[in-house]
Amino acid sequence: MNRKNAWTTYNATQLKAVEKLSDEYKAFLDNSKTEREAIDTIVNEVEAAGYRELNTLIGSKTKLKKGDKIYSVWMNKSIIIFQMGSEPLEAGLNILGAHIDSPRLDVKQNPLYEDSGIAYLDTHYYGGIKKYQYVTIPLAIHGVIVKKDGTTVQLNVGEDEDDPVFFISDLLIHLAQDQLGKKASNVIEGEALDLIVGNRPFVIESDEKEKAEKKNSKLSAGEQYAIKAEKDEKAASGKVSGAVKRGIMAILNDLYGIEEEDFLSAELEIVPAGKARDAGFDRSMILGYGHDDRVCAFPSMKAILEAKNLKRTACCILVDKEEIGSVGATGMQSRFFENAVAELMNLTKEGFNDLALRRCLANSCMLSSDVSAAFDPSYAGSFEKKNAAFLGGGLVFNKFTGARGKSGSNDANAEYIAEIRKAFDKDGIVYHTSELGKVDVGGGGTIAYILALYGMNVIDSGVAVLNMHAPWEVISKADLYEAKRGYVSFLQNMDFRNE
Repeated sequence: MNRKNAWTTYNATQLKAVEKLSDEYKAFLDNSKTEREAIDTIVNEVEAAGYRELNTLIGSKTKLKKGDKIYSVWMNKSIIIFQMGSEPLEAGLNILGAHIDSPRLDVKQNPLYEDSGIAYLDTHYYGGIKKYQYVTIPLAIHGVIVKKDGTTVQLNVGEDEDDPVFFISDLLIHLAQDQLGKKASNVIEGEALDLIVGNRPFVIESDEKEKAEKKNSKLSAGEQYAIKAEKDEKAASGKVSGAVKRGIMAILNDLYGIEEEDFLSAELEIVPAGKARDAGFDRSMILGYGHDDRVCAFPSMKAILEAKNLKRTACCILVDKEEIGSVGATGMQSRFFENAVAELMNLTKEGFNDLALRRCLANSCMLSSDVSAAFDPSYAGSFEKKNAAFLGGGLVFNKFTGARGKSGSNDANAEYIAEIRKAFDKDGIVYHTSELGKVDVGGGGTIAYILALYGMNVIDSGVAVLNMHAPWEVISKADLYEAKRGYVSFLQNMDFRNE
């Protein structure tokens, strides 16, 4: 079968549109390095486009009509966006679904310690990573710390030019003979992925310590906190922890008003520091953190904002926790999606009943928008080239994912695929199909199988990615553009019904 290269199909106007969308996407990546940040960015954009919050509509008992635009956020980590069509919800939804979490390092709940004059934050990696890729690169800290009084402190350190960055050390090559003899999976152990955050001891003159609790003290709040913590620790155990650790806590107390115990209710994520960049002399690619799966989430959001004159109600689901199995209250296995559709149905003239909800979900069509592994000539032996995804090949469809014998996959029906082909060919969308590596080598999962449990038609579709799950991944600008075009076509044209 012949495959198109999307770049060869564009005129001058389309090339400008590719660059415009790519610039918007790079800004989205830079502002959305965690799922919480992604939600904030998305909410700002959909509200600017006239979307209203579901709970507000429920409170005012607003009756919905064609063209109404609604969104619902769950726990600041997942969002569902709806645009009402002319048909009743019972006829089904056209759904785009992607995830906004990405592989990273998470800070543990009791993380701060000192060893040999160096202060560390202890971490636990999140999702599938090659651990050795995270050493010796600039890292940033993003996230929230929630204090007992309910105050939420937001952290974003390492992204601005004037910010400090953080890092994980590696053994110098001169002493690494034994290390280099290990398997790649064991070169860096998970417990060795501790973030270096400081090296300067906290030192205060003895007379200032005596004044620390007095009104005439010139010490900052953080310095006074560190001195008090030292006294309390000495009184409790007769020992005093490292001076570098106390110095770090003094800084954190001054900057954010937090104490060490506040780490217990914190969600801090360690991600690569730096902005998404054009890649290649021809600037045809984007190098950035978090393409998996924000490169599908972003065009999905853009598509529902752009779609118009809808027959079936459009839905965009952007969820958390896919990288660890879609579990938890904010993962796709949660009932928050089903609950939101039920609430939406209750605001229509037809009203809610359980049978109508079941029919709505079973009659729906979905593109599970997740990334595919781009063919890499440097590692050609891991791919089956005829059935691989290629950079510049446009939107990618995976009839099935899973691993070895399709285990754990959603396997889309041929009738449904044919209907998508008809719609995309009509609108001139560039697309191709792929598998995730050789049969006995590849494997992966998406949220497709979870939505398929409702009986709806689902197929995986998305963008090809080089370096998937690495700190810095690569996509083609053309594939991003075709994804957005394809998603708009799907929302506006898909009207497939199960017989």
